[in-house]
Amino acid sequence: METTSIALDREAYDLLKRHKRPGETFSQVVKRLAGRRRPLSSFAGAWKDLPANRFREIAAERKRARRMDEERFDRLLRGGG
Repeated sequence: METTSIALDREAYDLLKRHKRPGETFSQVVKRLAGRRRPLSSFAGAWKDLPANRFREIAAERKRARRMDEERFDRLLRGGG
């Protein structure tokens, strides 16, 4: 099997290591985590009792987190850590 090396910062490595199961390789961890998919229908009604203002707060926080993730990913791609 062909292998490829990748560089991870310490934070990313520690996150990946926390998900690693006994006897599992890091390649297996990545495949397992990247392959997680659930049908959208499994989320139907999950937030039906959530007040509208709380939903807006959660949506705003997710938007901020997504923007931060995108910025960090861009820095990593440019090699800026």
